[in-house]
Amino acid sequence: MGTKDKRIDAYITKSADFAKPVMEHLRKLIHKACPEVTETIKWGMPSFEYKGPFVGFAAFKKHAVLGFWKAALMKDSKVLTGKDTKGAMGNLGRIESIEDLPKDAVLLSWINEAKKLNDSGVKLIRSEKPKHERKEYKMPAYFQKELNRSKKAKATFEGFSPSHKREYLEWIVEAKTEETRNKRMATALEWLNEGKSRNWKYQKC
Repeated sequence: MGTKDKRIDAYITKSADFAKPVMEHLRKLIHKACPEVTETIKWGMPSFEYKGPFVGFAAFKKHAVLGFWKAALMKDSKVLTGKDTKGAMGNLGRIESIEDLPKDAVLLSWINEAKKLNDSGVKLIRSEKPKHERKEYKMPAYFQKELNRSKKAKATFEGFSPSHKREYLEWIVEAKTEETRNKRMATALEWLNEGKSRNWKYQKC
């Protein structure tokens, strides 16, 4: 048998009037389709678990949302994750009244399908975010000119690893004004003459 969580009762009670019947109806259908479901609160929102994350809903000031954990793997994934969601969290976009919900037969079919995905142990593969490519900075002529005036500073800079060189170049090139850039170059030459990297203050001795 499934379990009910009093925290969800409290969540529904505290929600806006328009959302109460929506969530009560969804809760009823979830238990109908999956009697073994376990209720809990995750991320501050009602969550229903069955052999792992399953389905959940939430209410905000002017709309409610419904979300299936494995919506991307379901037959109606284009409906559940498509443009009609209008950027709202969840799989059906903004639900502003119980009339915005699909027919019970459709909702029950989705809940049953989500249950079967968990029964079969299908895993949701999260797509990895592309790694941020670090911007490379070319030596600007104005900084090279300053380095050429100091053999020691130039030798220190040229002896640095690519990452240490990039730290100085990024700091100087991204200055917002010429005045700031000139101040940074003066400081950079001072530190380089002392054999220091850009972030020497934060390095352990």
